[in-house]
Amino acid sequence: MAKLLLTGLIMGLVFSGMAQTKDSRGYIVKIGDMAPDFEINLTDGSKLKLSDLKGKVVMLQFTASWCGVCRKEMPFIEKEIWQEHKEKDFALYALDFDESLEKAEKLIATTGITYPVALDEGAEIFTKYAHRESGVTRNVIVNKEGKIIYLTRLFNHEEFDGMKMAIEEELKK
Repeated sequence: MAKLLLTGLIMGLVFSGMAQTKDSRGYIVKIGDMAPDFEINLTDGSKLKLSDLKGKVVMLQFTASWCGVCRKEMPFIEKEIWQEHKEKDFALYALDFDESLEKAEKLIATTGITYPVALDEGAEIFTKYAHRESGVTRNVIVNKEGKIIYLTRLFNHEEFDGMKMAIEEELKK
């Protein structure tokens, strides 16, 4: 009986570890994971797959027009990341959380960003990375091989500076 109970306990741990779990910030991915692939529809009408960007460092910014913290962070991303690295092996895409093209265009206009924005209809891309209810204002940095190397949540300068350093280090490789 004890052996059966122990076997059941071990099997439960094995199977529970296989389920998608979220960390304290709502992520279902973690550093070291291959970034889940997806196709985006950019506000200019073009399409792109994440897997097409292998060989580049990629920053995914999950955002929304209604998110005050996102709007606060976007000028820093524009100036300190996009303008610094856009001519390198670097790609940056804002993924607008389940909003219309009109709302995404208004977000671009009000924040003054010049980096590309894509529509995340139904939050389908977001939910490959985090639980839907866990909220936007998060960034995912993917290395040249397609692995996640940095994750942020909300906006604080210390974490933002760490993200910039991770991008710069990866671009040196």
